[in-house]
Amino acid sequence: MAYWLFKTEPDTFSIDTLKQQAVSCWEGVRNYQARNMMRDEVKLGDQVFIYHSSCKDVGVVGMATVVKEAYPDHFQFDPESPYYDPKSDPDNPRWIMVDVEYQRHLRLVSLKRIKANPALAEMPLVKRGNRLSIMPVTPAQWQEILSMTGQF
Repeated sequence: MAYWLFKTEPDTFSIDTLKQQAVSCWEGVRNYQARNMMRDEVKLGDQVFIYHSSCKDVGVVGMATVVKEAYPDHFQFDPESPYYDPKSDPDNPRWIMVDVEYQRHLRLVSLKRIKANPALAEMPLVKRGNRLSIMPVTPAQWQEILSMTGQF
C-alpha cells in the first residue's frame, strides 16, 4: 500500500462532495507527471489525503481510499467538459483517472503548519515550484500529518 496527496479546489470538488458521493472518479488531471503517477503507481487500496487548494483554508482535510485503478478519463472526449482535450484519441487516451472512496474528514492540517514541521520538509508539497495535483507521501509523512490532526 502506498500513500498519496490529491489536491482539489473545494469550489469545484470538496471533501464534503466526496462524502456525499461516497465513491467518485478523480478526473481532470492534466499534467503528464501527475498522470504518470496515477497511471503507473496509484494502486487499489492506496490511502489518499484530500487536500483543499486555492481557498481560504488550504491544507489536508480528509482521507480516501483508491477503489479503482487507472482507466481512461471520459471527460477528455466530451466537448462540453472543461477537461475536454481535442487531441486525445479514444484508441489511445491521453488522460486517465482513478476512483476514490471517502473514508473520513480530518481536522484541517494547514499548509502553513505542514511547512513549519521539520519532519515534513522533504514532502513534494512544500518544495518550491511543485504544483502537481497528485503527489506521493511517505509512510512517515503520512503518520506525521495524522498526528497533527490530533485525532489519532
